[in-house]
Amino acid sequence: QLIESGGGSVQAGGSLRLSCVASGRTVSSYGMAWFRQAPGKEREFVAGVTWWGITTYSTSVKGRFTISRDNAKTTVYLQMNSLKSEDTAVYYCASSTSPVTTTPDDYDYWGQGTQVTVSS
Repeated sequence: QLIESGGGSVQAGGSLRLSCVASGRTVSSYGMAWFRQAPGKEREFVAGVTWWGITTYSTSVKGRFTISRDNAKTTVYLQMNSLKSEDTAVYYCASSTSPVTTTPDDYDYWGQGTQVTVSS
């Protein structure tokens, strides 16, 4: 089970930090990723981290967002800086037994999502 937290409302230019706790198991052996879905749009890849620590970002967030894992390998974070109104979406944490990909269908487990709203 994956449980996200940390969403909320912020003004443009602000920051938020999302957390994803892997209840009942560690994330150390899985590819982990954050996706987001805005109203009326498809779910899109935001950032991912492989089990060996390699990170990948979408072009739209590269340089502003940072994905990381804690030492105990039970939590994955998404630090979001310089937020823009177009970052408004429900953010989902996902895990995969395969290396990180940008395709939602490649992920086995999903969290319930956390809302991020950025006002301009």
